[in-house]
Amino acid sequence: MINKITLTCLSFILCAGFLSAQSNDVKITVYPEKGKQQISKHIYGHFAEHLGACIYGGLWVGEDSPIPNEKGYRKDVLEALKKLQIPNMRWPGGCFADEYHWMDGIGPKANRPKMVNTNWGGTVEDNSFGTHEFLNLCEILGCEPYISGNVGSGSVEEMAKWVEYMNSDGDSPMANLRRKNGREKPWNVKYFGVGNESWGCGGDMRPEYYADLYRRYAVYCRNYGENRLYKIASGASDYDYNWTDVLMKQIGNRMHGVSLHYYTVTGWSGSKGSATQFDNENYYWTLGKALEIEEVILKHMDIMDKYDKERKVGLMVDEWGTWFDVEPGTNPGHLFQQNTMRDAFVAALSLNIFNKYGERIHMANIAQIANVLQSVVLTKDDKMLLTPTYHVFEMYRVHQDATYLPLDIIVDKKEIRERQVDMVSVSASKKDGSVHLTLANIDLDKERNVEIDLSGAGMNSVSGRILTSKKITDHNTFENPNMIQPVEFKDAKISKGKLNVKLPAKSIVVLEVK
Repeated sequence: MINKITLTCLSFILCAGFLSAQSNDVKITVYPEKGKQQISKHIYGHFAEHLGACIYGGLWVGEDSPIPNEKGYRKDVLEALKKLQIPNMRWPGGCFADEYHWMDGIGPKANRPKMVNTNWGGTVEDNSFGTHEFLNLCEILGCEPYISGNVGSGSVEEMAKWVEYMNSDGDSPMANLRRKNGREKPWNVKYFGVGNESWGCGGDMRPEYYADLYRRYAVYCRNYGENRLYKIASGASDYDYNWTDVLMKQIGNRMHGVSLHYYTVTGWSGSKGSATQFDNENYYWTLGKALEIEEVILKHMDIMDKYDKERKVGLMVDEWGTWFDVEPGTNPGHLFQQNTMRDAFVAALSLNIFNKYGERIHMANIAQIANVLQSVVLTKDDKMLLTPTYHVFEMYRVHQDATYLPLDIIVDKKEIRERQVDMVSVSASKKDGSVHLTLANIDLDKERNVEIDLSGAGMNSVSGRILTSKKITDHNTFENPNMIQPVEFKDAKISKGKLNVKLPAKSIVVLEVK
């Protein structure tokens, strides 16, 4: 016989379960006193490949261009990128890196040989943007250069001489050649990739073969002066855990970092789907695919931990982002892709994930910086626009080099790609006495009432900004470049020691609590 107490308990459990499944209430507990690891600013890195209009027309127009420029660099793009506080930029590829011969891109521009970019649309490359142009750009932006060396079609000698050219301050052949070309002091490049995608366009290699090549090439990537190279091995694609295992076993601490590439793609063969025309189901599927990167990262980290328990080798997610069909009427090999609020959510969710694993993730680079895939700026002749992804990076820059704060979240979920996915993603950090929270409500229809407990941290004021739009397919165009941009957020209040937030549907919010 069921007594009244049992019935009462059963009723409470059923009611609680119903509320848990249906409620729009979210509870977050942040633990400021447990914050120990740093979110490396290099997680907010970028990638510029000789591909389509990323370099030519995106970053570089040349000094003789009618487009306003600073020594050949587009002024509008420079100013936009400076606001992002870009920590690093990867160059010259990508697939292009393993067919690039650096000496073709130095010296008088009139003497630089042309080449055909066989990877990306058969475009003729005139090499007017080379080592000096890239490294000088990094100095202008105040960011660290990350060079990808040519293993696929280059020699050990060629790579060794490039490192010497960039970093030697001695009376050496390559240092003197650099001086002859107008640069007296070395650039002291730190980050150096020994090949790119060696399992594919970088040589179609087996991991065992690449591991041996890495060991050979890396020996001749010398340190000069007090500068110390951070050598990065060409790591796995997506779910290739064997590649990581072989490299960790055969290279180990001979590398400082190993890369991982992960694209949010709806299909590799045939159509990848439109960047701007998609239904709600496709939106959620895409976000599910983006979130899957956390499982991939954890599995690669487990393999790394097996060989490197002290976590000395960094995981470098140096290519990530969305990959859809090119815009109609554009060269299929140039990967020119529009950028909607869906892309903004992929960026926000991915960065929230990367922030969690600072002990192992030392760098990440979204692909790419201009006019290619999930770019932060788009250009057309003398026009430029900021994409929704740009605004996410600008809003999230508060996390750079901040202390990551652990947290718990109770939130309703949705089944996506046979997984239960949180409808709200959050990251928290502390820097210079302020706590910053980045929240993303992926629900297209429902707002969330969020209660945040900062566990005793002093809260005297809160301010914020929000990125959202009426439709998830909305995007900025050259005719309407400011359709999507951050605005002030006023629905965050401090009450009874808690932070209460009304988080609108399909919105991304950054909060500063002092």
